[in-house]
Amino acid sequence: MAWGIIMSPHMFTRVATVLSLLLATTTVLLSVAVPGVAGSMVIAGNGPELSTIERLTKAFEKGHLGSVVEIQWEQDSDPIELVKSGEVHVAVTGQHDPELTAIPIAWDGIAVVVDSTNPVTEVTTQQVGDIFSGKVKRWSALGGPDTTIQLIDRPRFQHIRHSFEEALGIVGKIPKSVKVVRSDQRAISTVAGSLPAVTYASLGVALEAVKYGVNVKLLVIDRVEAAKETVKDGRYKLRRPVLLLSKQRPNPVAEAFARFALSKEGQDIIGEVFIPYKSLGTVEAT
Repeated sequence: MAWGIIMSPHMFTRVATVLSLLLATTTVLLSVAVPGVAGSMVIAGNGPELSTIERLTKAFEKGHLGSVVEIQWEQDSDPIELVKSGEVHVAVTGQHDPELTAIPIAWDGIAVVVDSTNPVTEVTTQQVGDIFSGKVKRWSALGGPDTTIQLIDRPRFQHIRHSFEEALGIVGKIPKSVKVVRSDQRAISTVAGSLPAVTYASLGVALEAVKYGVNVKLLVIDRVEAAKETVKDGRYKLRRPVLLLSKQRPNPVAEAFARFALSKEGQDIIGEVFIPYKSLGTVEAT
C-alpha cells in the first residue's frame, strides 16, 4: 500500500514560503562569497608584516572564492626586484620605485631598542644617527655607562633598514662590520640582557615585546615617546609606510587584494599590529 502526504492549501502556502526564503538566502550568500574575481597571485616581502599579510590573505580568500594568494617571505630577498622580474605580482615594502605603482595600506614606527637596565632613556634624532653611523661609540657620550656601543643592524634588502637610514640621513653609513640580525624578534632578544647593545625594530613588534615582559625599553626621541598615537599624528619622526607595489597593469587578483586591504575589514586586520593608513586621511595610490 503506497502512502502519500496530502497537503491542505494552507500547508502548501507555508512550504512555498519557506522554500522561497531558503532560495533567497542562498542567492545572497553566493553573491557575497563570489564577487566576480578568480585566479591566483603571489605576494612577496621580508619584513615584520608577515603575520598581518597572512591574516589578510585568509580573510580575502574567504570572501573571494576562486582566488588564491601565495606568500613568499624570505628575509634576504629583494621583493621589488621579484616584482620587476615577474616572479611575483606584489611586493610588501616601505619604499617607492619609479617603475612600479605603490598603494599605501599602513604606517609603522621604527623603535630604537636598548636593554632595560641602560640608564639612557632619551636621545635626539641626530644622536640616533650618530650612534648608528659610528660617530658616537660609547654610551658615556650620552650620559650612560662608560662602555662601547654594540650596534645590531638589519639585512640591507629589508625595507625597515632603508627607511631607518633614510629618515636619519645615514644611507650607507652604518659600519659594515656590525652584527646583522634578520628578524625583529631576534634583534630585540639579542639586545635584551646586553647593556651595551642597541637595535631598531618595527614599533608593533617592539611594543609587544615590552608588553610580554622582555627586558628591553624603547628610547624617547626628540622628547616624543615611541607609540602608535605619536606615529599616527606625526610627532614621532622615525616611521615608515607599508606599501603594496605592483606593475602598472597588475594581476586582477592583486587589484582585488589591494582593494580589500583598504576596506574596513582589511584596515581592521591591519590595525591589530600597524596603524591603518586610512586613519591618517585620504588614501591615494602613487
